[in-house]
Amino acid sequence: MDPALPPASELLAAMEGDHMPSAKPADFAPPAGTFLVGYHEGEPVCAGGIKRIAPDAAEIKRMYVVPTARRRGVARTLLGALETAARERGYAFVRLDTGPLQRGAMTLYASEGYTEIGNFNANPIAAYWGEKAL
Repeated sequence: MDPALPPASELLAAMEGDHMPSAKPADFAPPAGTFLVGYHEGEPVCAGGIKRIAPDAAEIKRMYVVPTARRRGVARTLLGALETAARERGYAFVRLDTGPLQRGAMTLYASEGYTEIGNFNANPIAAYWGEKAL
């Protein structure tokens, strides 16, 4: 889905913070990237994208689940879909990051096979950086 258009743009706006590094819709442009929106009973409940960071690597960006859909496995499903999208585009591994208040995200990533790595993207507000071979 085009992240510049609703409902993707609305989900992105819901998660944007004042100090969050930007990710522009063009960052998710095909064929190297994509942006996914997940629905439950016709309503958009999650979104996330992948963007190329190296010939063999994609970064998972802007994973977001609306508050009413949290703690239901939606983030795990979204993460799997983003990994599949990266694999389909020929990437050998994916990387991601998350902030210090996102303990649930860190737990999810570890349970899905992500290995903690160093600060690969110079994100000043992240506290965790992970990588997973596809």
